Amino acid sequence: MDDDGRYRDNRSDFIRGAKDIAKVAKKQVGKKVGRGVDKMTDEYTKRSYKRFEEEDDDDDYAGMPSNDGGYYRNDSRANDDEGHSDSTEGHDEDDEIYEGEYQGIPRADSGKAGGMDGVTAAQAQQFRDLSAYEGERRKDREELAQQYETILQECGHGKFQWTLYFVLGLALMADGVEIFVVGFVLPSAEKDMCLSEPNKGMLGLIVYLGMMVGAFVWGGLADRIGRRQTLLISLSINSVFAFFSSFVQGYSSFLFCRLASGVGIGGSIPIVFSYYSEFLAQEKRGEHLSWLCMFWMIGGIYASAMAWAIIPHYGWSFQMGSAYQFHSWRVFVLVCAFPAVAAISALTTMPESPRFYLENGKHDEAWMILKQVHDTNMRAKGYPERVFSVTTIKTMKQMDELVNMGDGAAWHEKWRIKLTTLFHQVWSNFQTVFSPEYRRTTYMMMAVWFSMSFSYYGLTVWFPDMIKYLQKQEYSSRTKVFVKEKVEHVTFNFTLENQIHRQGEYFNDKFMNLKMKSMVFEDSLFEECYFEDITSSNTFFKNCTFIATLFYNTDLFKYRLVNCKLVNSTFLHNKEGCLLSDISDENNAYMVYFVSFLGTLAVLPGNIVSALLMDKIGRLRMLAGSSVISCISCFFLSFGNSESAMIALLCLFGGISIASWNALDVLTVELYPSDKRTTAFGFLNALCKLAAVLGISIFTSFVGITKAVPILFASGALAAGSFLALKLPETRGQVLQ
Repeated sequence: MDDDGRYRDNRSDFIRGAKDIAKVAKKQVGKKVGRGVDKMTDEYTKRSYKRFEEEDDDDDYAGMPSNDGGYYRNDSRANDDEGHSDSTEGHDEDDEIYEGEYQGIPRADSGKAGGMDGVTAAQAQQFRDLSAYEGERRKDREELAQQYETILQECGHGKFQWTLYFVLGLALMADGVEIFVVGFVLPSAEKDMCLSEPNKGMLGLIVYLGMMVGAFVWGGLADRIGRRQTLLISLSINSVFAFFSSFVQGYSSFLFCRLASGVGIGGSIPIVFSYYSEFLAQEKRGEHLSWLCMFWMIGGIYASAMAWAIIPHYGWSFQMGSAYQFHSWRVFVLVCAFPAVAAISALTTMPESPRFYLENGKHDEAWMILKQVHDTNMRAKGYPERVFSVTTIKTMKQMDELVNMGDGAAWHEKWRIKLTTLFHQVWSNFQTVFSPEYRRTTYMMMAVWFSMSFSYYGLTVWFPDMIKYLQKQEYSSRTKVFVKEKVEHVTFNFTLENQIHRQGEYFNDKFMNLKMKSMVFEDSLFEECYFEDITSSNTFFKNCTFIATLFYNTDLFKYRLVNCKLVNSTFLHNKEGCLLSDISDENNAYMVYFVSFLGTLAVLPGNIVSALLMDKIGRLRMLAGSSVISCISCFFLSFGNSESAMIALLCLFGGISIASWNALDVLTVELYPSDKRTTAFGFLNALCKLAAVLGISIFTSFVGITKAVPILFASGALAAGSFLALKLPETRGQVLQ
């Protein structure tokens, strides 16, 4: 019995040792054969092979992931070797079935586990498997980042990237246009919709709320279904509802359309920057992402120019009865949808991000796109004979996929399961942004984004309101006052503006075909007077008496007459209109468009400087330095006591702060890995819009009261943002995660 037992043990040890030797020999032979084939068939390998050869020599044969598959030879080659070994020799050491298990004899290392509860052991094993799987994915991600950077170096920077630059620039331009649309149409839209002050305020904020929702939703989806597809969907929603908003008549329907349009365009910024960055090599990324930011400025210039050219032309309108009116401001809203439509048309010709495909295990699709990038650039540079030498690329192992229920389930059930699964995947991806690995970075970025947005949007909206306030102050200083005047048998057929008449007497006077702007009549008498075709704004009659007076086709009724006494007076064909408290003046409208045009154009120098220096001084220095200078420029606002001074300070602040935004966009792209990039960017951009709403609401409440509080708020936020920015990691010179 002892001899037989020793014989079986020796035989088992001999077999196990033979298996190990065979396995190691097969792996080493496979590697050497693969290297020989690669060296003969791939010229590119001759230049870069040693980089991966050193990693191959350090591999452990006991189940460790092999690096020799990377850029020049697919991981599937090494995996196939291991797969053949498994199929012919059983399992690796951890899962190996040895002879005693056929008789039900437990393994030597299973004695401790035998005392554990079955469910607990299964859960522990599942946890270990998940941890090992995450470790493999992390290592694969690092290898993919290095290999992808080398591939982009071979593809070069040329015609393809510049074509994509202009295509994505149109999408970013549409976002810039969306910010300005409501502000430009409000002075005209309030006439058609009889908007009250609260309604005007809500219409101004609704775009930011829509963009906040859109940034979060589309950012999360872009990491799951693709950058290009998500951007097409979001731009389509923006275009459709922007088109509808130019035709709807009621305030509620117009508000809903602008909300939905904002939701659509909210995905533009996070997707565009992530999408473009994945086609840029490391040494080009900071500069060209900063050049891309110029299209936001172009969008603002486009909106200002179109408003200047279209809205004041009130003749560009038509109406169908009294129920439907289409005025010039609606033409402007329609024209502002053109950049989004153009972006959709151009985007259909561009491919998906190859980095997204590689992150989702789609090797062949990614390879074809990278080959397209390489061939397009080489042909444009005059080297059409150059061959794309990459044959295989590392791809990521997938943890989950959408559920496939087979052919037996109903279509609606399939879609319900798919959408539910997609929602859980997006939410799970969002939660990983706050995992221990990224938690500190995310919290710091949240603080920087919030402080930047709170101060920037708060001040940029506060500036025009302050300009309007100064205009009103200056306008009021020129008010003419007439006391106890007597006017008889006079016909007024010219504009009456910015006057106060007290205790006047008017007998048998005619007011015909004229506009009354900021006119006030107090304690005055009108006897046997005639008012015809009168249009008024900010005009009131207070404590006046009308005797035998006729009002024909005027808007001087009810709300224009305050505590007035009417004796034998008649109103015929009264105009249906709204009480407009603001000064409605074409020159004032031109000034608003011109100020916005100048403020947007002022960011051009900052854009150029940030693009040229982004890769030279680094993202953090650019962000912190620009924030500090912007903070200092805020204190000069105290000296802005005139309209021209406020406009100059607006241009100065915009030109300085744009460098901070460019650096923040680049930093956000580079701090997060590809499978979480648009999710994190979308969340931070949504927080940005929330901060914008808070900043606008707080800052505008101090207009006409004090300038100190908004200045202190903005300066404090910028100072905090610049300090926190220095605590972030620098990403200059690093490959895209």
